[in-house]
Parts: sequence; C-alpha cells; structure tokens
Amino acid sequence: MASKNLQGLRDNFSLLGEKNKVLVANRGEIPIRIFRSAHELSMRTVAIYSHEDRLATHRLKADEAYVIGEKGEYTPVGAYLAIDEIIDIAKKHNVDFIHPGYGFLSENSEFASKVAQAGITWIGPPSTVIDSVGDKVSARNLAGKANVPVVPGTPGPIESVEEALEFVKEYGYPVIIKAAFGGGGRGMRVVREGDDVADAFQRATSEAKTAFGNGTCFVERFLNKPKHIEVQLLADNYGNVVHLFERDCSVQRRHQKVVEVAPAKTLPIDVRNAILTDAVKLAKEAGYRNAGTAEFLVDDQNRHYFIEINPRIQVEHTITEEITGIDVVAAQIQIAAGASLPQLGLLQDKITTRGFAIQCRITTEDPSKNFQPDTGRLEVYRSSGGNGVRLDGGNAYAGAVISPHYDSMLVKCTCSGSTYEIVRRKMIRSLIEFRIRGVKTNIPFLLTLLTHPVFISGEYWTTYIDDTPQLFHMVASQNRAQKLLHYLADLAVNGSSIKGQIGLPKLKKNPDIPHIHDAEGNLINVTTPPPSGWRQVLLQEGPEEFAKQVRNYNGTLLMDTTWRDAHQSLLATRVRTIDLAAIAPTTAHALSGAFALECWGGATFDVAMRFLHEDPWERLRTLRKLVPNIPFQMLLRGANGVAYSSLPDNAIDHFVKQAKDNGVDIFRVFDALNDLDQLKVGVDAVKKAGGVVEATICYSGDMLQPGKKYNLDYYLEITEKIVAMGTHILGIKDMAGTLKPAAAKLLIGSLRAKYPNLPIHVHSHDSAGTAVASMAQCALAGADVVDVAINSMSGMTSQASINALLASLDGLVETGVSEQNARELDAYWAEMRLLYSCFEADLKGPDPEVYEHEIPGGQLTNLLFQAQQLGLGEQWAETKRAYREANHLLGDIVKVTPTSKVVGDLAQFMVTNKLNSDDVKRLANTLDFPDSIMDFFEGLIGQPYGGFPEPLRSDVLRNKRRKLTTRPGLELAPFDLASIKEDLETRFGDISECDVASYNMYPKVYEDFQKMRELYGDLSVLPTKNFLAPAVIDEEIEVTIEQGKTLIMKLQAIGDLNKETGTREVYFELNGELRKIRVNDNSQQVQTISKPKADNHDPLQIGAPMAGVIVEVKVHKGSLVKKGQPVAVLSAMKMEMVISSSAAGLVKEVLVNNDENVEASDLLVVLEEEVPAEKKE
Repeated sequence: MASKNLQGLRDNFSLLGEKNKVLVANRGEIPIRIFRSAHELSMRTVAIYSHEDRLATHRLKADEAYVIGEKGEYTPVGAYLAIDEIIDIAKKHNVDFIHPGYGFLSENSEFASKVAQAGITWIGPPSTVIDSVGDKVSARNLAGKANVPVVPGTPGPIESVEEALEFVKEYGYPVIIKAAFGGGGRGMRVVREGDDVADAFQRATSEAKTAFGNGTCFVERFLNKPKHIEVQLLADNYGNVVHLFERDCSVQRRHQKVVEVAPAKTLPIDVRNAILTDAVKLAKEAGYRNAGTAEFLVDDQNRHYFIEINPRIQVEHTITEEITGIDVVAAQIQIAAGASLPQLGLLQDKITTRGFAIQCRITTEDPSKNFQPDTGRLEVYRSSGGNGVRLDGGNAYAGAVISPHYDSMLVKCTCSGSTYEIVRRKMIRSLIEFRIRGVKTNIPFLLTLLTHPVFISGEYWTTYIDDTPQLFHMVASQNRAQKLLHYLADLAVNGSSIKGQIGLPKLKKNPDIPHIHDAEGNLINVTTPPPSGWRQVLLQEGPEEFAKQVRNYNGTLLMDTTWRDAHQSLLATRVRTIDLAAIAPTTAHALSGAFALECWGGATFDVAMRFLHEDPWERLRTLRKLVPNIPFQMLLRGANGVAYSSLPDNAIDHFVKQAKDNGVDIFRVFDALNDLDQLKVGVDAVKKAGGVVEATICYSGDMLQPGKKYNLDYYLEITEKIVAMGTHILGIKDMAGTLKPAAAKLLIGSLRAKYPNLPIHVHSHDSAGTAVASMAQCALAGADVVDVAINSMSGMTSQASINALLASLDGLVETGVSEQNARELDAYWAEMRLLYSCFEADLKGPDPEVYEHEIPGGQLTNLLFQAQQLGLGEQWAETKRAYREANHLLGDIVKVTPTSKVVGDLAQFMVTNKLNSDDVKRLANTLDFPDSIMDFFEGLIGQPYGGFPEPLRSDVLRNKRRKLTTRPGLELAPFDLASIKEDLETRFGDISECDVASYNMYPKVYEDFQKMRELYGDLSVLPTKNFLAPAVIDEEIEVTIEQGKTLIMKLQAIGDLNKETGTREVYFELNGELRKIRVNDNSQQVQTISKPKADNHDPLQIGAPMAGVIVEVKVHKGSLVKKGQPVAVLSAMKMEMVISSSAAGLVKEVLVNNDENVEASDLLVVLEEEVPAEKKE
C-alpha cells in the first residue's frame, strides 16, 4: 500500500477546490485559531513572522512559514505592518486567501485593496466598506443614515487640542479622546474635569500612530457606568446578513476587554432585540460583507448608542462560537470563497443560543503594579482543561520567551455551560488549575474579579474595574516550588551563602526521631496529646497563681534551653525551625514536667530573619501548636525589646503583646546594665500583655572576690527594688558562667532567707565547667527553677547537662523530669550536632579563665569567630586579655548583650590597633572609636552602676555626642504604628501586626528578609542538609510545603557556563516534570553593559516597569515632584504607559534620555526627600 502524508489526507476532503491556500497576516494566538479552521476545511496554511518571532508557535502550526524581510529591515511591530512585503510573500508562494486576524493590518483598507489588486482573495469586508465603517467618524455618519442613535461627539476627526477643548466647552466633562482606527483600548484617553486635555490628546494620538500607523482621533461624550454590548454579524456577498446574538464586553481596563460574557446576563429582552435589529440594519446600510462586530453602549437608563462596526474578527469571538455552535472563522473563509449564508445553513431563524460562555484573557501583566506588562521566560506552563473548557493560545509553553515587543496576551480561556453560575464556577476552577511561572500574570486578579458580588450579579459596567479598588485585594499564587528550585539551583552552582558556615554538614541523612518509653518500658505514642503540664496551670489559674504553685513545688523545676540559648552558645544560633518542629511532639511528652522551654527571643529573633531567612513569629506559632503543655519562655531585653538599643515604649508594648498572643508565656526581662528604669519598661509591657514576669538580675563576675563591685550586698539591694517594682518570678542570669558553687549557695540562700515566698529562677553557662555543681547548689539552697540543656547541647559555653544535674540531685531534690526520657531525647540532638557541625566554634573544653576575662558564654563563641574573620584568630589569647582590660576601662560593667558587645568591640579595637589600656586613656580624644563604644558613653544603652568613668567618657565623646543622664527611651517619640503598617503594606503586600513588630525591632533586617522571601519563598520548609549543602545529582529531596502537599525534587544536571552571560542552566525534576533554572555563576567575571537596577522597595528609586523605549522624560535634575506625578513615558507592547513618581521629593538624578531602550527594573530617576524651607540654611 502506498504511504500517504497528512497533507494528502487533507486534500482528499477539500471543500474549496484548487484555491485553498490561506496566509494569515498576524501573529500569536489568532493565526493558530485560523489555521485550525482552515485545516478543517482541508486548506493549506501559510504563516509569516518577524525576525523576533522566529521561535513563535504560530510559525510551527502552519504548513509553510516565511520571515518578513531581512534581519533588522523592520521593527518587531513594523514587520507585521509591511503591506508590500507581505503581499510579495503571498504572491511568491501562490497564496489564494489572506486573513488579517485582528489588530495590525486587519482594519487597514489600503492593505485590503492591495490584496485584491494582487488577485488574492481578502477574508473580510472590502476596502470600501472598511473605509465606511472602520473609521469611527465614518461609522457615526453611517448611523445617521440608518437612524441608529449615537453618543454625542465631534462630526469628524480633530486636528488639534483646541478642537478638543471646544467640544469640552460645548458638552462638558467627562469626554473620551479615541483613535479613529484600531481598537484594543489603544489610543484612548478619558478626560475628566481638572485633567490635562492637551496631554491626553498627545498621548492618544501618539499611541494610535504607534499601534495602527494612523494617529487620527475624535472626541465624544463619555457615558457614566455604561455597559458595552457588541453583536457578532455575518454577511455574505449577496446581501444576506445575520446576527449571532450579543456579547457583554463591559469588564474592561483602559478600554481593553478583560472578561467577556455571551449572552449578556442582565440585558432586558426589549433592549437586546432593539440592539440586534439595529446591528443588522447598520450592516445592510453599509453593504457589509464577511464577519464584523457592531458595538453599542447601554447607559444606566437602558438607552443604547451605536459606537462603531469593527470590520474584522474579534478576540472574543470564541464565546459566540460556544453558545451558537457556529465556527465564525470557517464561515469567514467560506463567505470569502463565495458561499452564501443559506448555503452554509446560516439562517436567522435557525440560529439559537444555548447556555452561557465566559472568556478570560490571561495576560502577562502584574495587576498589583497597575497591570504593568511583564516579560521574560516561561519557566513553567501548565494549562487547565476538562469539560467545557477551551484554550486559544500562542506562545504558551515552558521555555517560551515573552517579548516586550508585542501584546501581553498569553492565552484565552473560554468556558461554557448551561447557566451563568455554572460557567463562572468552571472558569474559577480552570484559572486555579493554571501553573505559570517565570512571568507575572493577571490570574490572581481574574479570580478576585470572578468572585466579586458585582460580577456574580452580572451588573458590571465599562469602568467597573477602575471603580472597584477591592478587586486589587488579590490572593496571589505563591509560586513556592519554583522559588525553592531557584534557591537549590543557586546553592548547587555557588554553594551556601549562610554567614558563619564553614564546610558542609557531617550528617548526610535526615535525622531520626528517637522513641521514648514510660517508667514500665512501654513505648510512648507521641502522636497522641501530651500529658498536662505547667502551661495548663498557667492557663487555668493565671500568672499570680502559677508563680505561687511554682514556689510551692516540693523540689526544683528545670527549664530546657536547647531550643534557644544552647544552640546560640554552641552553634551560632543557627538551628532551624524544621528541626525544632520535628522533635517538638517527642519533647512535649519527654519533658512534660519541665517548668518551661526557652525557645524564642534574644539573638534567635534577628538571626532567624538575618541568616536563616525564616519568620521568627511563624517559628513561635509552629512550636506552640506542637507543644501545648509546656510553658514557653523568651528573652526580652527590657527597653530594647529584642533589639540592641532603646526603642519607644509603645514599640515594646506592641512587641510584647504580639509575643504573648502568639505563644510566649514567660518573659525573662533583663537590662544589660541592671538599669532598673530600663528594666521597668519591659516589665510593665509584660504585665499589660498578661504574661508571666520574670524580672532578671544580670550576674557579673565572681562575687566572692574581695573588693568586687558586684557583691552580695549589690544583689540584695537590686532584688529589693525589683520586688518593689513587682515581678512574678526573680531571675538570676549568669551570662559568663562565673557563678561558682559556693557563690551560688550564698546568693540563693541569702535571697531565699530574705524572700521566702519569691520564686527564684537561675540561669548560667558551663564555660568554666562548674555549671552542674553550681546549679545543684542553687537547687539545694532553695532555687525554684534552674536551667539545663539536653546532654549533646550542653557544656562549655552552653548550660549544664540535664542528665548530669539529674544524677547530681538524685535522691536529694525532685525535678519532675524523667532521666530516662531526657537521655532518649538526646539521641536526636547528638545528630543535630553533626547536622550543624559547620557552625561549631571548635572549643575543646571548659575555660576556667572565664573567671578572669568574664566573657559571656554566647559571646565567647561569637567573639572567637569574629576574631578569626578579622584575622585575629592567632591573637585569641591577646583578645581575651584585651577584653579584661576593656571591661575595666569601661568601669567594670555588667556584660550581657548588648553591653558585652561594647566590651568585645573595644577589645578587638585595641588588639587591631595594638593599644593597651594606658594608650586608650592617653589617646582617647584623638581615636575614632566604634559606634557601639560611642553609644555606650553617650548613654544610649543605659546608666551603668557607679556611673561612667571620667575623664574617659568626656575624652571619647569630645563634644561629638551628648551625655544622657536619663533613660534613652524618654527622648524617643512614639512610633506611628498605623503608618508603619500602611507603609509596609504598600511595599510588601499583606502585613500582620507581627510584621510591624519585626520591622520596629530590625528595619533593615526585616526588609532584607522580605526581599529574600520574595526571591526564594519560604525556605524554612527545606530539610537542613539541603538548605546548607548543594544537592547531589539524582538525590531525591522531599519537601512538605503544607499539609497534604509534598514536592519531590531531584537535581538532574548542571549545564556548562555561558561565557557571555556568566550563567549556568540547572536542571531539576519536580514531581516528575523537568524544570530548568538559570543561575548566575558568581565565580565567573563577566563584563556586561547594564544599567543600575531600582530597588522596588525604595520609593525614592523609580524604575522601568518593563522593557521598552522611553518616549519622553518629563523631569530633570532638581525638579520638585509630587507623589503620582509623571516622570517619564514608556512605550512597550504596542502601548504607552506613564511612569509616575512613587514618592514626593526632589529629583537627584535622571539616568535615561528620550528614545533610550530600557530593561525591566532599570533605574530611571533617583529622588531625595525635600528639605523643609526652615532647614535650608
């Protein structure tokens, strides 16, 4: 049997005879749509394309495809407007028909005329009809002849602004300036009272000329809240005209249709019939042929006005096809070939509608940025489908490049069904099914629109989008998988960027969760609710009664610091939420009798955002949900909150309230200098929030040392003041681990004797190796709570070992904690030490020298790391000596964050500059000290016990800074929390009160965290070994992004270096689908010419919203601009957009010129805040 190709199969069923070759003079989705109908008619198809479109899909869907001109001969848009070139291609390749599609040359009568003159059949109305109806002014004349009502407007085109102003004077505002040719919302400007008519006229004519090659415009009265109704018409060459009923195209933006519905849901039947009758009447009056659309406006009194006839196929013809079952494009072709409507079975009384259809135009635009078109590569494209879903797309596939040269429409989604509501719900389902990554789309906006009450009712109007700001409160797709792949790709190419990481984790597998057993050896099911604990007492009885029951407990309770201070001391605070959450259910059972878990606040707060790229509040909420029975304790730095300097009191109140509401129970409040005025700010905030107050004294040095500044009398005196202030629990915080066993016995014994009813909680570090003995002495002397850490996370700069202390107290003091369960829990943390080995401080054992240098435990590891970073690692012994000297220079201060940092900075300053204490005193008035030292001497950290050392303070400040004698917060104005939230919402979208609290504490850290999350998403879900170490080829990574949703990712390959761009392609498999990520290789030095990029979160930097050409720069250096004032005009995707200033200010710099090409986010204008007149001196 002879083989046949597919074209041969088609030829056997040709309906048009030998003349069956059609060229579509267009691009994108419409040629593909036309090719499909042509192929069904057994026609051969020809595509044309610009050089920039050489990879476009429409080229591949045709039987033949030819480029328009030579490379560089035409602009990307100009190629599709090259009439003679297109006709030459058609003639050269024996084309019989030309279909213009929509846009470009579809309404150009010259093109239609030349096609006919070339002996090629034009699929559309003849050029004379295009002239009589395609021109909106001519169309108005046609309506007059047919006695069809029109909106008041100029009788013909206007040539000048003056003519527009005359019309405004006669008819009043509002008016609309409209391009006489073309459509799609281009070349249209609404002018309301107070607007600049001249600017609107200039923009409309310029845009019309760019889009359609003709800048002719006219003016008409702008109706208030009208509906836009259009009628699909078909007319043959024999005078027959039929309508295919109407479409409601009222849902528009910038006069460009967004969603279309057929038939119109709320149009009264008498109005519908009148419109349909007038549409047919107009077509007959014009001698219309082929397909066209008569467009009308219907005002709020149901009066209809004719606007124009569009002499072409419309974008939204699909919904008419769905409700009538008629292929409009096939009818166009056959009518052009000579068929009559009766021959096609298209008789008016036979044409009916069934159900409803809705079309949504899915575009590559960002609704959150005023629908700025987006460009780039489609990294992921997965479309919807199913019953009643039709897709008409162009370049819609993974890997496609969205060009800035053309329209932003990606795909049309048309849904049909028996009722409006069924179709609406089907469309919502379909849009949700789409997965488009790499560029922004309008899908979030469409979903919001489809679920809005107005759309549900069908009572929308042409400015409905502009009049309904609620539509912009969108739920955007999170794009979680693709963002995570970007992080993994960067990690694979460039390695880890986590600060402080040295090497890779030693643990190569996921950690195991240990089993725990009860006293009888039975396995405990940790998936069941844990036993009630001290948190239930707190929740049921309140803070006062809770404190009493703690004091009345017959023994000493334990607080586990593993989740905060232990890993802060040993692992640079780098333990991630995912690893805490994994062991949380087991911990809730194993330590159910514990006083508390220290899990939040202090350095863990900013480190979570700064280095781990995690939200500390989400950590708190996650752990709280998993551990409902054990109280959570946090570290609060008094008037500093969790920051390193004083903040306004209302910021502390606000922060503490959020902490309490999100899961913190007990607040260990301290001040780094034991400044009680500073301490009281935090204490009062906790009281207001309803938390447990643990006002804390910072223990410093060895109080047994003769002549020591901080002796027993000092601690008794300060305790008396704290008791008078009011606290539920007294905390003793020994940051350096200098509380010797004998001192512990004396201090706690003395406090217990003086305050028999006061609960006492002691915290220490094992820096000298004596913490177990000291904590045992505290327990025996009457302490109610002491701090410990799980064995593998204890010792050295951390806390005492839990099992070592339990063994020491065995038979002497009851703790409420199972020694066996604590030991079983330790198996997990032994693996954690391996997993986080790349953050180990490499300490070999205890350092009894701490009694001399008094470096706090947490700082000891950090200071060693900093010394190594500064090249002082070999001078570590010298650094410790300098620390001791620096402490004495500063007046022997209490050393807790942030005062410990002051001492450390001074010590490193001395070592770096080879200074001893005498040198510092002698040269103080000439040295440039670090800011932390200047802050200390100014009094920004507080007032030290015994005052500041003089004359050193005066010499250091040298009149550069003032000398505060009161609490710094008293001079700070309260934060405007509402304004801060509003500003953050403008910059980052949805913002909670917790976000405001984070920003108040660490503005820059929070901003950087948000930028990282915008880039990579929520990284907290990644397993730690994959967060810190590059993935191995073919390694399967499972990531649970939410309950019931697991991503399975596998690294496939890393591509070769692109030497021109300095990038590599990284290939992944995601849930079985191939994904390709492009990553900059930071090891390569590639010289590229590029403009600086604007920081999207800085309102003083104005960037290009997308790639395009700057048509006009409207400001210059020194210009004073208001927020919202135009600074430039950009031409892109066949439309012009005004780039407005995001803030008020003075123009500091203009980085572009007229007619300059720019890329997305290129920095165009830099502003600076205007200096008030009274300060300009």
